[in-house]
Amino acid sequence: MADKTPKDSLPDRLSLDPRSPHFDEALLERGVGIKFNDSEKTNVIEYSISEGWIRVAAGRSLDRYGQPMTIKLKGKVEPYFERPAQDDEGVASEG
Repeated sequence: MADKTPKDSLPDRLSLDPRSPHFDEALLERGVGIKFNDSEKTNVIEYSISEGWIRVAAGRSLDRYGQPMTIKLKGKVEPYFERPAQDDEGVASEG
């Protein structure tokens, strides 16, 4: 039976905000990239694949809690891992 672990796939929704229930530090440490409408986005704060949106910072303005103001953009969301999973931590590289 194959189990689906975080190293196999990305969740439907992921957030950079530690206060969010969609925050996952282990996945974020591995590095997650976003292609939105076939272009690379580096300023994504949160995404949802099934609902088809990303949240990005709206300039440098902050809300009353000191968090960046965000806007929601709708379109095709394609997340991917920037680095491959490391299965064996004790393996030394040659060279």
